[in-house]
Amino acid sequence: MSDSEVETSAAPLIEHLAELRNRLIRSVLAFVVGMLISYSVSQQIFDFLASPICTQLIEATGECGLIFTGLQKGFTTALRISMFGGFILAFPIIGWQLWQFVAPGLYKKEKGAFLPFLLASPVLFFIGASFAFYAVLPLAFDFFLGYQNLGAEGAEALDGPAAVGITFLGTIDEYLGLTMKFVLAFGLTFQLPVLMTLLAKAGMLNAKALTSTRKYAIVAILGLAAVITPPDVITQIIMFTVIYGLYELSIILVKIVDKKREAQLREDGFYDDEDDAEPEVKEKAEGPILEIVEDDDDDFEADAFDDENKPT
Repeated sequence: MSDSEVETSAAPLIEHLAELRNRLIRSVLAFVVGMLISYSVSQQIFDFLASPICTQLIEATGECGLIFTGLQKGFTTALRISMFGGFILAFPIIGWQLWQFVAPGLYKKEKGAFLPFLLASPVLFFIGASFAFYAVLPLAFDFFLGYQNLGAEGAEALDGPAAVGITFLGTIDEYLGLTMKFVLAFGLTFQLPVLMTLLAKAGMLNAKALTSTRKYAIVAILGLAAVITPPDVITQIIMFTVIYGLYELSIILVKIVDKKREAQLREDGFYDDEDDAEPEVKEKAEGPILEIVEDDDDDFEADAFDDENKPT
């Protein structure tokens, strides 16, 4: 880019702030529109989000039902669902507004490097959220609902009263909180390869650093899995396996970036190969060797000898 192009593309600070304001307003409007659309179909969205636990409840009791204990809980639940759905609907527009704000400050080569990761980010989020909703949540609910004790209706034990029935009466607020936490947690953790690769492209990270800190990463992942997931071993193991697999995938992607950067540096002449420098050092080391010998008069005298110990 020439100096004239840089001068024409450089805008005053006030224009940048005005541009940022316009992008934020459009993003907020998209979120509000998505929120209104989601609110109009909040019951259908709730039925979809409740399908994992309803499947488990119907198998156990033959019916599915959740309760709310506060007068306002029904409205706040619909509001939470609309906000959740509004963000998902507005996410592509928000991402596009962010790209439109950042793109003018990037070179063509930087745009080509950044755009694939911008497109991959929502895809990976959708994969992570789907994995949580269709694979992890059913296992977690099956574990928790296994503590129900429906007992034998109208029956009594031979040596005592019948078993006390323990039935799950879940609130919609509690259930939605757990489900949304799972979906968002897995969706965000699937962004790890994108984040690591972008940091590597920016020169802030390399594969050697990720490999050397692997043992610390394992401990951190175990702690994260214990905090995010409920206190059952199955979901914690699943969470740990997924995040650690993404960590290893990030190392592979960062290695590819490092190799490309090294190849570019070699091509530009900024990378010195140590193997090529060794022969030059050896050639410079060859030649007459200066040694110190002692004469009969006990005086030290410097004589030059060649490689065959013959005086020169």
